[in-house]
Amino acid sequence: MASSVISSEDEYEELQSRRFDDGYSLSADVSESESSTSSTSTFSSDPRLASTTVTSSPLELASNSEFLAPPQVMLPVVGGRHVIIPAKKPERDKPEALELSETELMKERFAKLLLGEDMSGGGRGVCTALAISNAITNLAATVFGELWKLEPLAPQKKSMWQREMDWLLCVSDSIVELIPSVQEFPGGGTFEVMMTQQRSDLYVNLPALKKLDAMLISILDGFRDTEFYYVDRGIGVANGEHIEANPCSPFSRRPSISLEEKWWLPFPKVPPNGLSEETRKRLQQCRECTNQIFKAAVAINSSVLSEMEVPQVYLESLPKSEKACLGEFLHRYITADQFSPDYILDYLDLSSEYTTLEIANRIESAVHFWRLKCQKKKLNRAKTGSWSGTVKGLGGDIEKSKLFANRADTLLTNLKLYFPGLPQTALDMNKIQFNKDVGQSILESYSRVMESLAFNLMARIDDLLHVDDATRRRVAAGAISMLSRRGSTGSHALQKQKFVQGHSRSKTLVHR
Repeated sequence: MASSVISSEDEYEELQSRRFDDGYSLSADVSESESSTSSTSTFSSDPRLASTTVTSSPLELASNSEFLAPPQVMLPVVGGRHVIIPAKKPERDKPEALELSETELMKERFAKLLLGEDMSGGGRGVCTALAISNAITNLAATVFGELWKLEPLAPQKKSMWQREMDWLLCVSDSIVELIPSVQEFPGGGTFEVMMTQQRSDLYVNLPALKKLDAMLISILDGFRDTEFYYVDRGIGVANGEHIEANPCSPFSRRPSISLEEKWWLPFPKVPPNGLSEETRKRLQQCRECTNQIFKAAVAINSSVLSEMEVPQVYLESLPKSEKACLGEFLHRYITADQFSPDYILDYLDLSSEYTTLEIANRIESAVHFWRLKCQKKKLNRAKTGSWSGTVKGLGGDIEKSKLFANRADTLLTNLKLYFPGLPQTALDMNKIQFNKDVGQSILESYSRVMESLAFNLMARIDDLLHVDDATRRRVAAGAISMLSRRGSTGSHALQKQKFVQGHSRSKTLVHR
């Protein structure tokens, strides 16, 4: 037992000498803090002992110990090491952390684009053009959703939309073309060089889309402190305020969904006497402005889609005959001697969006079938040569194919004019899916998002104006019924007064 004690004392002295031989400085620990304590007091189980030990000075500890004073450390001591925890995090670290998070988010977005939405890295991702189109579409769906209320965007959503759209659109800065430019020598004279400029379609359409984007955001920001508000549809129906849906017009895309069948959507509420004239006038101005934005976005989207190459997959999926593309009715009227697109549209079943889209797909497939047929006949004509006896027949077939293709194209154009908000056809979806041009993909997805946002905004304004019209009609009907009741009451009182006067006169005559 004694030997073990002696050995432990020898080991302790060896550790002390080794610590001081390593260059340990006591003055450094003492100068750090005067309110520090030793490790033994830190882990003491007696609170009184701990308190007295903490408040005791270093000189008293040195006088009571037969060894040198123990090193002074900062509380707490973890694992025998000096740990210093600041009382408060410096304010200068917050912007750096925020910037770091945005940087990491940007890296994640671009990594997803480069990998074609396949974050596993297995090589099963889509092409970059489709990936950036999906990114813009998903971002718009996250920020705007279905836009069931006329209210400003939340600040977080607005900043997210602006920040991430800047990231996605910066890709277009690298899509350039060479244009000639004249520069001057320092000593005089000029020379022509080729300079890079953003591709012409991006250079023209992208600033316009950014302007439309800013206008739609400003229109939404204008709906602050409004006279109207929104409640759950169950509350509106329980209060006896059921409003009939807007009638479906043949010139509109579809009736107002929120007032027709979506019973769980918010219901617009207006004051008891309806909106003020100033608010109603402002709503109508917003709708007209939004309608112009919608038309501009549709025009840009249609132009970009028309410039996209028709994918080979779509051409291979076409039916084997024009009659199979169109059907009996459409084929008979398009190939007839007399052709009138308005007459055909009057006889078509355009009662629903589904049937209208199906007819548009049929007409569009017939257009490309005839054009493809015309190209094949031109190739056959070039192979046979001008001396062949079948040249006249081939020429007549080519002219007929061109004529029928132009007729079908005219019919499709008129159909889209009647239904300006018609959804994308099968050809449009194939073009978007198999497109390889990143610039066209950016323009198409951005314009499509602006078109959808403008249409939803117009629909919400129409809903509100429809509710206001119904409220005004209800107030007017109540006022008319009240006046009629007052008029009937007054006439009844007048008749009673005349009866009393006549009765009194008869009594006077009898008395006489």
